[in-house]
Amino acid sequence: MLDTLHVHNFALLEDVKVDFTKGFNVFTGETGAGKSILIDALSVVLGGRASTDFVRADTDGFWVQAVFSCDGNEELNAILAEQGIEQEDSLFLKRMVSANGKSKASINGVQVPLQVLRQVGAILVDIHGQHENQLLLQEDAARMLTDKFGEQELASLLENYETDYETYTALVRKVKELQAANNDREHLLELYQHIQEEIAAAELRPGEEYELKREATLMQHGEKIAKNVNTAYNILDGESSVLSILADAKNQLAEVCEYDGRLQELFNSLESAWINIDECRSELGDYAEQIDFNEDRFNEIQNRLDLFYSLEKKYGSTIEEVIAYGEEISRKYEDLEKISETIARAEQELRMAEDKLAVTAAKLSKARKKVAKELTATITTHIRDLAMPEGRVEIAFGESENFTKYGKDVMTVLFSANKGEPLLELVKVASGGELSRLALAVKTVMLGKEKVSCMVFDEIDSGVGGVTAERMAEKIAMLSQTGQVLCITHLPQIAAFADRHIYIQKMVAKERTITKLDVLLEAGRVEELVRMAAGSNKTMAAIQTAEEMLKKARGFKNNIKENAGKPKAKK
Repeated sequence: MLDTLHVHNFALLEDVKVDFTKGFNVFTGETGAGKSILIDALSVVLGGRASTDFVRADTDGFWVQAVFSCDGNEELNAILAEQGIEQEDSLFLKRMVSANGKSKASINGVQVPLQVLRQVGAILVDIHGQHENQLLLQEDAARMLTDKFGEQELASLLENYETDYETYTALVRKVKELQAANNDREHLLELYQHIQEEIAAAELRPGEEYELKREATLMQHGEKIAKNVNTAYNILDGESSVLSILADAKNQLAEVCEYDGRLQELFNSLESAWINIDECRSELGDYAEQIDFNEDRFNEIQNRLDLFYSLEKKYGSTIEEVIAYGEEISRKYEDLEKISETIARAEQELRMAEDKLAVTAAKLSKARKKVAKELTATITTHIRDLAMPEGRVEIAFGESENFTKYGKDVMTVLFSANKGEPLLELVKVASGGELSRLALAVKTVMLGKEKVSCMVFDEIDSGVGGVTAERMAEKIAMLSQTGQVLCITHLPQIAAFADRHIYIQKMVAKERTITKLDVLLEAGRVEELVRMAAGSNKTMAAIQTAEEMLKKARGFKNNIKENAGKPKAKK
């Protein structure tokens, strides 16, 4: 439930904070006062489009904060946990947009990506305006409504169809790929054979490239290596060499060790050093004798490395990858040689998958028709409550030529508002007012199917009035018994049913135009209903009519509450 909305420097809303109640919250006011701006601000904090056009003139930017009461929604809790946001009783959503277009979003003070704010917003609030009425006219509206209305009955069938459809489409792709390969079979076989022969001829061995590069490096720097090795050898060997000096030092200590035992340890250290260095001298001598720059060997190595480079450029970044690629090509060659048999098996699998999918689609269609009949009968009952006593809604079924993601059903909403008039496609016959009433009927039918706890109706009453408006108000009041409703309206019949009535007016303060919000009490509500119904013609009759509206609305709501949970009488 939305508890509080705080809007700062958003268009005409300089700094507005409004608290909401559970049940039915209504916004009224003169045209242009800023009612829809408030809904725009709510949409922004829920992750909607945030244009810099909303930034109040001469300010650095705007921010909107919405506070919600949380009721342990599992989907919401999962998103919060993923973002590392601590779950609390209240949820604070905030969106800040600067004049230069930079936007920041946060939940409970933790900055989050805009997409996360949208996900959370979609769970918390459903904003329904005149645009949403048009959703009923979308091509897939009938299927979406039917599947949602019958989600319990259709869930397993939809899941089975989705599984079979994925298997079917995967096999379709496989057969197409095999057929494409078969069409180019001769060329591919020739190509694969060439690749196999080229790699095989190279007689590649894992690790060979590293060894050759190491040998080439030694040969490239052989002259310097030989010079430095010989110099080191000469330093260690000869009459005045390191070994000779160490031998003299060792002999000097040997003569006096018997006089002081401590000198024996030092003598031993020199002895070990002399032995180690002598071994090093010997190995350096052997190394120097082996140094031999062989130009033919060097050229052989370079040619081999050039071959490696050529193969790696075509088939892999390392010799090991080239070897693996050759093995893969060998497998493809073998598969391509017997592709006719492979295609035959794949086509047989595809036929079996298609037959199975057809059965699943038929079961789904049969169940959908049953659900659609119940859905349209229920919608028809509600539109007849909305001043269309002869109104009818049905869903027509056709069959698509091909399987789709959702089955083979082609479903269309049919509508007739008047007795004797044929059922035609909704898009061709429904007026704006009829569409508004139909949309509200659908919302009422879907009551309990919606997971959101707050619904917003932005001028859903377009094109209606009189008794129809009163019936529409009753439907919205019924919706508000199971979830919070926010509604912008121009009709007093609807405003009379509010649990909280918020009046929005435009005024001038400090030579700037601002929008101001006031929660109306009983006297204020009567005055506003008079204005909405009679304009400036504030007569005693108008006042009495407004009071009667409020009294009648209270009676209707009390009756709903008293009958809530009571079993319906059997007809």
